[in-house]
Amino acid sequence: MAFSKDFIWGAATAAYQIEGAYNEDGRGLSIWDVYSGFKGNTRYNENGNVSIDHYHKVDEDIAIMKEIGLKAYRFSISWTRILPEGTGKVNEKGVKFYSDLVDKLIAAGIEPIVTLYHWDFPYALHRKGAWKNDDSSEWFLEYTKVVVDALSDRVTYWATINEPQCVLGCGYLGGFHAPFEHAQSDDLLIMGKNILLSHGKAANYIRNNAKKKPMIGFTPIGPSFIPKDDSKEAIEEARTKTFGTAGERFCFSLSYWSDPIFLGKYPDELYKDYGDRVPEFTKEEWALVTEPLDYYGMNIYYSQGLHPEDGGYPENRYQGSPENHLGWPVAPEVVYWSSKFLYERYGKPIMITENGMAEHDWVCLDGKVHDAYRIDYTHRYLLQFKRAAEDGIPLAGYLHWSLFDNYEWAEGYTQRFGMVYVDYRTLERTIKDSGYWYRDVIKSNGDNL
Repeated sequence: MAFSKDFIWGAATAAYQIEGAYNEDGRGLSIWDVYSGFKGNTRYNENGNVSIDHYHKVDEDIAIMKEIGLKAYRFSISWTRILPEGTGKVNEKGVKFYSDLVDKLIAAGIEPIVTLYHWDFPYALHRKGAWKNDDSSEWFLEYTKVVVDALSDRVTYWATINEPQCVLGCGYLGGFHAPFEHAQSDDLLIMGKNILLSHGKAANYIRNNAKKKPMIGFTPIGPSFIPKDDSKEAIEEARTKTFGTAGERFCFSLSYWSDPIFLGKYPDELYKDYGDRVPEFTKEEWALVTEPLDYYGMNIYYSQGLHPEDGGYPENRYQGSPENHLGWPVAPEVVYWSSKFLYERYGKPIMITENGMAEHDWVCLDGKVHDAYRIDYTHRYLLQFKRAAEDGIPLAGYLHWSLFDNYEWAEGYTQRFGMVYVDYRTLERTIKDSGYWYRDVIKSNGDNL
């Protein structure tokens, strides 16, 4: 069974990771602009000030998308390029940049998929308490209105907040993403509530005000478990652990974020851990948080182990097991089981909104980038996604992470996820072997897998 005829094949990026031009044409500062400059926060103290300079190379980059044959391109909007202070005066040059990008994508036959937030919180609002401030959902709504009013006559596909697990868990619990903080559980619970409410207000505004009928999604990531065997007991164990809230690590879980949105309640396990410390939504707020969505955006890279010894999430690995340059284990089956578990729990079509692998690629003597491992990785993961389709799980699309090598957050420029190699000295682009392989997959709608 092939992927459906309307299956979306594309690739994804994020604004801070590719745009550069951090202080041009009226853009304000984000938390990444400020805190990536603090010694020790990022690998080699690297930042995204220039990155791959997509801001000035849009035409070249869209030509590359066409050469690869992308049907869709997911990108995020820089909040501070639209509203330099996070709220207030609109930066029309920023609006025009994204409006022109959308026009050029459509002219190239590429579907734009817009992510409203991918981690670049306005620094001016961070100084007011960021997500801990109960006004934060109104700040996010104000920003959403500007973007939707400007682009929704041409944009159909929307995603609200990318990986809230990383927004909260990496930025405010683990402290290894901007703003590099270590908050207490009560503050994390408040911030989580405000992020969920921000999602809900944005989704509601898109649904009721978009000029084209919208397709709205949400793009979380989280610990996903593979059954140790095919027994019913093993499958249920994996399912239970996939949706566990993991105590103080609740902000990394899938159910903490997805249950409120799709089921209208927090997971019971959260109350067992925190009781009346869990901040509740009002009836009116629940109506916003549960605004119906059209697809579940699954960001998926690897699986977790089944038997935590320390209450955490050990990874599926063994001596000599395959892993990428970040040390993440290669576990293709996680795509099948995650799709199955998520669809059975939430009932929405699954779109893989991120999937890929990091390596340390280089240009070979023949002038090409031979990334056979990335081809094999993607092939294996897509076969498991195809298996999900064959089991009757509705699939909406696959977006490879990433289109380009780029700034990989706290890892700086040491990790290359792209299907397109970028020389960070010259900014020259080279399509890797994986990009040409992916072109053939797209042409065949996955029949050649």
